[in-house]
Amino acid sequence: MSFLEIAGVAKSFGANTVLHGFDLAVEKGEFVTFLGPSGCGKTTMLRIVAGFETASRGTVRIDGQDVTDLAPNARRIGMVFQAYALFPNMSVADNVAFGLKVAGVPKAERRSRVEDMLRLIGLPHIADRYPYQLSGGQQQRVALARAIAPRPRVLLLDEPLSALDAKIRVSLRTEIRDLQRELGITTIFVTHDQEEALSMSDRIVVMSEGRIEQVGTPFEIYNRPRTRFVASFVGTLGLLKGEVAHGDRVVVDGQEIEAHAGEARVGDTVTLALRPEALSLHPSRERSNELRGEITSVAFLGSVVRLRARFGRDELMIDTFNDPALPPPNLGSTVKVHFAPVDVLCLGAGAGAPGAGARPSTPVTGLRMPLAV
Repeated sequence: MSFLEIAGVAKSFGANTVLHGFDLAVEKGEFVTFLGPSGCGKTTMLRIVAGFETASRGTVRIDGQDVTDLAPNARRIGMVFQAYALFPNMSVADNVAFGLKVAGVPKAERRSRVEDMLRLIGLPHIADRYPYQLSGGQQQRVALARAIAPRPRVLLLDEPLSALDAKIRVSLRTEIRDLQRELGITTIFVTHDQEEALSMSDRIVVMSEGRIEQVGTPFEIYNRPRTRFVASFVGTLGLLKGEVAHGDRVVVDGQEIEAHAGEARVGDTVTLALRPEALSLHPSRERSNELRGEITSVAFLGSVVRLRARFGRDELMIDTFNDPALPPPNLGSTVKVHFAPVDVLCLGAGAGAPGAGARPSTPVTGLRMPLAV
């Protein structure tokens, strides 16, 4: 039996259904991320686990206990909100001690636990300060300490990094993950940021329109997307229109390449997708496909140089490592782009941009992909 079980949970607000039969099993100590665009239902699902929303149907169990109808304070859950929700009239120490006080923990034990929590987050010197005297990163750490001080069974994090600048976000997501591993708390993290999800999670639940599109490790979600939505939402894709020639051969801009086109027939128009890191300007045995194109953009990103190449009406992005001894190609120059057949994702006959004109659950085909959802 899994530590946290969500079974058949659905939620409607009047005639609007925001969750459709959500099923998920989370193991003890696992870090699971709900990833998806705004409005996909990820925060609603989190609030149902916390007890702040009531499911229209379905059950939630924690450590074998059915908590579906329990009040939030009876579930032993810690939660960090997007806005942190620190009490402005309380010191840092009092904020961290709040949940302990409500739970009736004796004063001496509260003081000891607060000291431990502040040391754990690396801020033992700010116990007497107030929230307005703290930076955004410090407030986030204090909110996290307050959530874990009562030793919850499950920790819920609702986009806690969204209000911080990029550099602090990168630092804090590492700190959160390290702290979660150290304490072994079963954690659900909500975000719309794919980089956060990929870098922090044991598993990712990709959601769209109130449904689970795919559950898997970061490696599986990125490299083996099961639906068109997952392929487009996680990572960067370049799209090419092609016409099926014969077998696994597709013609793109008058050039024939190898690509598994699934059930498409000869003469069908298909949309092919490729990730920037799968493309190279240098041939190899594995990269047996070759397309000639024109360089339309060169963007220097530090360790990576991102090129954009045109093939007829379509363009692909190409990520190459910055090599000081090898300048990138010039704008307008003709290049040969090489890639492996297994790196081509076929989004189906007549498909447009991923997710356009089709249900999010439309399967993706490709030699690395399962052919069904």
